Amino acid sequence: MTGILESVLGLHWGWLALGVGLAIAELVAPGYFLIWVAAAALVTGFVAAWLPVPFEGQVVLFAVLGGLALVAGRKWYARNPGTLADPMLNDRGGQLLGETAVVTRTIEGGSGKVRHGDTEWLAQGPDAQPGTRMRIAGHQGTVLIVEHFN
Repeated sequence: MTGILESVLGLHWGWLALGVGLAIAELVAPGYFLIWVAAAALVTGFVAAWLPVPFEGQVVLFAVLGGLALVAGRKWYARNPGTLADPMLNDRGGQLLGETAVVTRTIEGGSGKVRHGDTEWLAQGPDAQPGTRMRIAGHQGTVLIVEHFN
């Protein structure tokens, strides 16, 4: 088995093919770590193309570069977190801030119900009668905080 691996990966083309394959795998199923291993394989391939490094040395070089690349990648992602196209994507209550809701169940003693669109929500706010239009000022979990328009 080692003879087959050495004959394929011992050539710099094997490392380069592995690097390209891992980069394609990262594009198909992004996980943010295969790209770093792909970079290590590509660098190993370029080094093997220019220097007469024995197969065992190439494997060690790949392992060291892969480890360093993964550590560097984790640090880079920690310092540069991605931004979502819509930061409120999973915050339905947050998406409603500033919108209008209509009281459906009297708000008294600070709690009642309001409707926004086709959904009825628990609400907290000043006393109001059904049919009153209120502005959504915030939320606590699934409870909307409403206020009168100024």
